[in-house]
Amino acid sequence: METTTLHLHTAFTVDTVDPRIFGGFLEHLGRAVYDGVYNPESVHADDMGCRKDVLAALRRLNFTAMRYPGGNFVSGYHWQDAVGPREKRPKVRDIAWQSIETNQFGPDEFLELARRMDWTPMMAVNLGTGTPEEARNWLEYCNVDGGSKWADMRRENGYEEPHNVKLWCLGNEMDGPWQIGHIPAENYAILAQQTARMMKMTDPDIELVVCGSCAPDLPTYLEWDRKVLEHVRDEVEYLSLHRYVGNEFDDTEEYLAVTNSIDRQIEATDAVCLSAYHTRKTKRRVHLSCDEWNIWYRARHGEHLDGKGKYAPHLLEEQYNMEDVLVAAGFLNSFIRHADSVKIANLAQIVNVIAPIFTRGDEMFLQTIFYPIEMYSRRRTGTSLQVQVQGPGYTSKRYGKVNYLDSSAILNGDELSVFLVNRNLNEPMEVEVRLADAPIESLLNADFVAGTDPKATNTFEHPHRVQSCTHDDIAIKNGVATISLPPLSVYAGTLKIGR
Repeated sequence: METTTLHLHTAFTVDTVDPRIFGGFLEHLGRAVYDGVYNPESVHADDMGCRKDVLAALRRLNFTAMRYPGGNFVSGYHWQDAVGPREKRPKVRDIAWQSIETNQFGPDEFLELARRMDWTPMMAVNLGTGTPEEARNWLEYCNVDGGSKWADMRRENGYEEPHNVKLWCLGNEMDGPWQIGHIPAENYAILAQQTARMMKMTDPDIELVVCGSCAPDLPTYLEWDRKVLEHVRDEVEYLSLHRYVGNEFDDTEEYLAVTNSIDRQIEATDAVCLSAYHTRKTKRRVHLSCDEWNIWYRARHGEHLDGKGKYAPHLLEEQYNMEDVLVAAGFLNSFIRHADSVKIANLAQIVNVIAPIFTRGDEMFLQTIFYPIEMYSRRRTGTSLQVQVQGPGYTSKRYGKVNYLDSSAILNGDELSVFLVNRNLNEPMEVEVRLADAPIESLLNADFVAGTDPKATNTFEHPHRVQSCTHDDIAIKNGVATISLPPLSVYAGTLKIGR
């Protein structure tokens, strides 16, 4: 195969990579909270009842913004049920996932966990069955020092100091007909505007995410975003978008081309934000929060969505394989390439429910998609560079022309991190990394994950079938690095450059 060249220039930048694009999502859904991060009966339980083995794995992913408590769940959630003495918290029926919620793990427990894990809490308020006043009261509970009803309630519950939650979502997927309390765009926009104003009157330093289109195949796609932005012109900082993908037709090559579609969704949604700004519908540029993204298609129907009135039922439990590794890396490449517009992104989710970590009793293993996220997150600091790929590719039936190489790059002082995905199913690839205005001097570190079988999975019986390894198959000559990649592989490496 002919050599593929990745062309870069240190002056051709996109923007600083916001560390919050390496965020996660913890929803009260299935076994994500209960039997996931929280299980006081486990041999791994810490003083909070959280699983030390799960938390140790999560620390490896170095998540930043952690979204909570939902998701579809939040549209029927009333935060008052889940604070105060545990013995007084009611058990309730969650109609989003048809499960029993015990409220034994609530906002205070989550925020304590966030402190221990160094996560930036990203709370979502209920705008399905909830009200602007309920959302504002929750903000007071979390952020106001004391001397008023809800702040004093927090103090009575044992939290003297405010939680200082600065990132809030105004509901969840309100454009989706499946959502509890779904309403037309104009109605939601007014509700979001009222909520935002009340919340910012309580704490003007918060940042708000308003619901945008949650899927590109909905009939209201982008038109919803336009209408919402016309109403919340001064109150919000971010517009949400969600994206789940899958290999429904069992065509690996076609599936790996889906990054084209991810790019287009980001660019189209950002175009709406820019239009709103330039036509003075908004006074500031609203950026993007891709606060749900992942591979999800195997466990998306029927019994996978119905908790049947059970506590911590097995819902949305995907088993990931090698081809999913490349697609997860493709999402991250897209976020890095669009660092000027995407400021927050949340992997949905973090444990058991469409997640990189999976538990069974006191056992745990790491799913295949764990590894690209870990590899990228280690190298996330710096400025995104524009990438230009020159090399062979193929034509996808749905997504058009794609290069075999999918890539992104981050510059951090004299260190250049490159992220490379070889989408070729059968042939290795040699990638020349050429930095036009500076020589590449040496390799500092590199990891990769590869496999000849796109359907290879990790299991409890075979937990290490797919995993990352160090990579040193590189040649550097005359300031150009040549990196050898096997078929179906993801590479993340940091190079030392001269000036």
